[in-house]
Amino acid sequence: MPVYVMLTKLSTEAAKNPADLIELEKEVKASIERNCPGVQWIQNLAVFGPYDYLDIFTASNDEEAAKVAMIVRSFGHATTETWPAITWEKFKDTVTHIRKAPVE
Repeated sequence: MPVYVMLTKLSTEAAKNPADLIELEKEVKASIERNCPGVQWIQNLAVFGPYDYLDIFTASNDEEAAKVAMIVRSFGHATTETWPAITWEKFKDTVTHIRKAPVE
């Protein structure tokens, strides 16, 4: 199943009371489970930098991954970037089959 990486940046309003983030997480998680039953979470990380969270999950296709991002955004507390990803092993297998064009 395809893997996706989603970076999330919270709005300043969402972070006013950090304890509220736990309740927000529960609501977002429940909505994703209801609307995207095929999504499997691999890892959720809090990160320090321009984004607040990094989530890694599988989804059946790009449309389902986009639905996850839209659900997160629909709560009005965050912006997201979602990228498809492949494992390093699969990447290496892919690039070993690339043949460069001859140089003239």
